[in-house]
Amino acid sequence: MRIPRYKRVVDALAAELRSGRWPVGTRLPTHRELAAREGIALVTATRVYAELEAMGLVTGEQGRGTFVRDTALLSGQGIDEQLVATDAVDLRFNYPAVPGQADLLRQALRELSTAGDLESLLHYQPHAGRLEARTAVARHLGRRGLTVDAAQVLIVSGAQHGLAVTAMAMLRRGDVVAVDSLTYTGFKVLAGTLGLELVATSDLDELCLRRPVRAVYTMPTLHNPLGTVMSLKARKRLVATARRHGLLIIEDAAYAYLVEDCPPPLAALAPERTVYVSSLSKSVATGLRVGFVVAPEVPPIERVIRATTWNTPALNVALVRRWLEDGTVDRLEAHKRTDAHMRQAIARDVFAGLPVRSHPSSYFLWLPLAENARADRIAASLARQRISVSTAEQFATTALVPQALRLALGSVPVPELRRALTTVRSVMGDDAYH
Repeated sequence: MRIPRYKRVVDALAAELRSGRWPVGTRLPTHRELAAREGIALVTATRVYAELEAMGLVTGEQGRGTFVRDTALLSGQGIDEQLVATDAVDLRFNYPAVPGQADLLRQALRELSTAGDLESLLHYQPHAGRLEARTAVARHLGRRGLTVDAAQVLIVSGAQHGLAVTAMAMLRRGDVVAVDSLTYTGFKVLAGTLGLELVATSDLDELCLRRPVRAVYTMPTLHNPLGTVMSLKARKRLVATARRHGLLIIEDAAYAYLVEDCPPPLAALAPERTVYVSSLSKSVATGLRVGFVVAPEVPPIERVIRATTWNTPALNVALVRRWLEDGTVDRLEAHKRTDAHMRQAIARDVFAGLPVRSHPSSYFLWLPLAENARADRIAASLARQRISVSTAEQFATTALVPQALRLALGSVPVPELRRALTTVRSVMGDDAYH
């Protein structure tokens, strides 16, 4: 069978790119230049670059050109994250822990082992969780400024599961969901899996006049990756727009515990249309996988919990309930706010004078780069020094991806954190900053 001309061009370029002939970050010939060089039509040249991009060898940036990607990055730079090497410094994920948490777990397990109704933990639980656990969560949320009835609370296996069951219950394939131009990676993955269309907007009202928007996904307290906190005025404006257009609001509050004295949750301002999703993964431990959803309509979400996990593991929920009721969760959250504040101070010191974006008590920061800098090239250089970072690509919901790094601060011992951040600044060089 005769191989199409454009396929031969694709194969030849792919071989050159894989061989390392083109250094990472090199701007490739324009579509027009490639067409003239290879004797192909302009539309065919565009098709060639599209195939190379689909293969992960190049990346196209609107208005800037097509660039060589690094294919030797540490695992985890794309959507499906994988573990980095055991000796690498991981600045991609936050799994914050404070001293003594293992002892807390050991003690809690001892106490549970002597509980009178231990056998019940071996059986199926109600899909939304036992009422006593839902009540403990409702009381906890009251301290976050969200007063809810326990009947509105559903126990889930972490915030990601909470987002999944919410989307599966409340949305349908093809629905348009308004998001920020940079948003949580996990929601992007979820949307792709469920066939939801994510549309970035800074003007929700205007978007609703143009498109049949069904929902808005937002992180008002504490935005990941930018670390911003939405003002009360902006929250009220969002609620008014959602009511005007009949939108569902999905409020992701996974990192909200880090911010004190913040405006009330959107679920408190618009309880009739807001699904509030959070967990104890960041504030207590990622391994417990216990989260919660507060919804105006419980049965649809409860049914999806049944279809996905049946119930959150009873042992995990029992541990969390005990810690919610005896104040352990409150103490851990306060400790981690202090810890995050200290880590931010270190980061601010290392990156002094640079346009870092973050919240003073956030476990991550956003570092914009100069327009001529290449985030993937910097990430590759850091990977070779056993430091793993995230680029903007995995958070972006627009075709134009900003050149920036997102650094997670919560998973590295403090002395090692300063050294790693200092290396990041050194590798980037002064010309990489705005």
